[in-house]
Amino acid sequence: MNVQLPNNLDAYWMPFTASRWFKDNPRIIGSADGIHYTTIEGHKLIDGTGGLWCCNAGHNRKPIVAAIQKQAETLDFAHSFNQGHAIAFEAANRLTEMTPEFDHIFFTNSGSEAVDTALKIALAYHQARGEGQRRVLVGRQKAYHGINFGGLSVGGIGLNKGQFGTLYPDAKHMRHTQILPENACKRGQPDHGAHLADDLEEICQTYGGHTVAACIVEPVAGAGGVFPPPVGYLQRLREICDRHGILLIFDEVISGFGRMGTGFAYQKFGVTPDLMTVAKGITNATVPLGGVFTTGSVREAFLTGPETMPDLFHGYTYSGHPLACAAAIATVDLYRDEGIFENAARMEQPWEDMLHGLQDLPGVIDIRNIGLVGAVQLESAEVLGTRGRAAFEKLWDEGVSCRPIGDSLAMSPPLILTEDDIGRIGDMFRRVLSSL
Repeated sequence: MNVQLPNNLDAYWMPFTASRWFKDNPRIIGSADGIHYTTIEGHKLIDGTGGLWCCNAGHNRKPIVAAIQKQAETLDFAHSFNQGHAIAFEAANRLTEMTPEFDHIFFTNSGSEAVDTALKIALAYHQARGEGQRRVLVGRQKAYHGINFGGLSVGGIGLNKGQFGTLYPDAKHMRHTQILPENACKRGQPDHGAHLADDLEEICQTYGGHTVAACIVEPVAGAGGVFPPPVGYLQRLREICDRHGILLIFDEVISGFGRMGTGFAYQKFGVTPDLMTVAKGITNATVPLGGVFTTGSVREAFLTGPETMPDLFHGYTYSGHPLACAAAIATVDLYRDEGIFENAARMEQPWEDMLHGLQDLPGVIDIRNIGLVGAVQLESAEVLGTRGRAAFEKLWDEGVSCRPIGDSLAMSPPLILTEDDIGRIGDMFRRVLSSL
């Protein structure tokens, strides 16, 4: 397919992009297949970020494409306000079969919407149970929970908030879990940091546990720089939430659907939240879809009002969109039929070995990994992010994409990669980082 560079790059206001820098040297993807992108100039590179933490089964997967095409020919759209369509119910049943601890899923269109939906469910849950004073929402430093109003409020990346002023007034934040130098270059879960969960207890003591509605965390922090949870940290959060009647929300938009070598991160770590947000890998990123998994006990709190009134005054035009639901069903079928989660589990050790084999390179100060995510952190120059951006550009030219987060180079490759693919990524990183 011959794709040419558009003759005008001004009309599209790109997300999270330094547009003037981008237009000086635009990187335009023309096609994708398997684990590879090809630019419009014909440059082929490994998609080291799996799209944006989302193309878990790789690109251009024919069963998913066919399911979307078939659904578009049958029922292109129907809304779900006091009516329904069969494929949304089928998708919900298939997804909850993957998560036996959860009985229900509320469909959204993205991870950002899923987070805001989960936060609203948490507030409404306590309201329905006669505890409307629970208004405090607790997040964490360096956390990313999307860019909508609620998710931005509980998120902990300052640059994402600076342009927008005051957000949700009752948001509080725990400290992040990156502890250097104690946990530098630790393989998998770091040993130090479980005590940081006690920040939630401190918030309860300061503001009253009876005022806290929910605590939301990424089991593995992603867009803030890739931070696996310290050993015992998530378990401690669960204990504190149970003691104070707080709902625990896991944001699994990145970690869900095989990224940890299990269906979801909560299954890997053995800690079950009350609510769980998902998106990205739910459709292999082919059609936007997100969701909030809930336990039966949370759902039942909304069934005490009049039968003719909506259970929850919340939803979206495209909640449970037929094309998205068709893509989700085909995606989970593909995960199952090809053993993609199992391949991710097999590749975790070679992936870890490759990353930590880069420790000897000049300028590398930390390496973090768990499942099939990882980050190589470089020593910062005078201007934060300068070295990370330079490495990103050289790696792209070398043949692999990554995501620069400050001076950390984050990766989350498609889960179908092989040991040979991992070796090629490692070789390219070694050549580039040795030359910086």
